[in-house]
Amino acid sequence: MGVSLALTTLVVPDYDAGIAFCVGALGFDLIEDTDMGAGKRWVVVGGIDGAKEGGRLLLAKAANDAQNAAIGNQTGGRVGFFAHTDDFAATQARLIDAGVQFHEQPRHEPYGTVAVFSDPFGNRWDLIEPKVMSQ
Repeated sequence: MGVSLALTTLVVPDYDAGIAFCVGALGFDLIEDTDMGAGKRWVVVGGIDGAKEGGRLLLAKAANDAQNAAIGNQTGGRVGFFAHTDDFAATQARLIDAGVQFHEQPRHEPYGTVAVFSDPFGNRWDLIEPKVMSQ
């Protein structure tokens, strides 16, 4: 019996701000938004139609000072999140139009075209158009 990674938590200052970025800017689907009571929600976003290869994020609203301090620095300043696209230029333009800040010009690596950007909370992401491997 195998195990798969189902969710990764992204701590956000506000559920709706997290949804606005992940769904509005990145184009992820809102897979679930369930009221858990006492101001808590179970908010899951993921790839197109919820079925595209890749993981899903659980958006978790910071609930104390330690969690608030982690917003935007969940991976110690390293790129912690990776978004794949099949059209780098169009996706980058859409993200820039949505106010996303890129930290570099696109570069070409053996695995594809990539550039680092930050989400509105300060977390660093790679936007990657994977290189098509010949078969």
